[in-house]
Amino acid sequence: MADRLRDDVGELLRETAAEVVLPLFRRLDDGDVAEKAPGDLVTVADRRAEEKISAALRRLRPGSVVVGEEAVADDPSLLRHLRGDGDVWVVDPVDGTGNFAAGRRPFALMVALLTDGELAAAWVLDPLAETLAVAVAGEGTLLDGRPVRTADGVPPLGALRGTAMTRFLPPETRRTAEAGGARIGELLIGQHCAGREYLDLLTGDQQFVLFWRTLPWDHAPGVLLVREAGGVARRFDGAEYHPADDDKGLLVAADERTWHEVRDALLGG
Repeated sequence: MADRLRDDVGELLRETAAEVVLPLFRRLDDGDVAEKAPGDLVTVADRRAEEKISAALRRLRPGSVVVGEEAVADDPSLLRHLRGDGDVWVVDPVDGTGNFAAGRRPFALMVALLTDGELAAAWVLDPLAETLAVAVAGEGTLLDGRPVRTADGVPPLGALRGTAMTRFLPPETRRTAEAGGARIGELLIGQHCAGREYLDLLTGDQQFVLFWRTLPWDHAPGVLLVREAGGVARRFDGAEYHPADDDKGLLVAADERTWHEVRDALLGG
């Protein structure tokens, strides 16, 4: 993939954050926030950012399709493109909308590119931290322009630090995970922003993250970032993640050993 596309999409996310998202942070009026479903918020920033990003991505790859979070809320049939031919963009205009709407950090802007149904490239921007991660399939992951590897210096199980969103798990699985957390150095409850969780894997601030809900725009970008940095992203049964799969449960880890150790500890082997 040409460096030009890698840079162009990164610049698009920075520009969208600066022009659309950040000017509305902590400046939303009551009419700027709505519920798509109970507990599932959308703001004027989400809609405006997705419109800007989607239009620009179509210009970058003429003939491509955009599967954006807000567009899918209006037309769920767009999800069929995730296993389609050609270029398909997956867009989360503001990941962590609940945080954004409440005036809290973190939140992120995220894009993934699928080509003929396979993850080809990914971008995650935390605009407040000014952190941008980019991955291209087969070419590794860059964190703020520098190559990054998640598997470097991973500690043993008892010293691991990671996140498990246990409140979303089925009751029996939740009890198993909470009990198994005692075997892990530090088990975090999550930041309500999948993009930041993936960035924290790249920075080494945590070595794993366990999700239950796995909507494509929340995970397609981060999964490729972690895979290309040497990490692992699989369903609880060991199946590789694909954004078109309508499954629950995803365990992402810094390396193979960590994935198996955390799975055994939190999910009972």
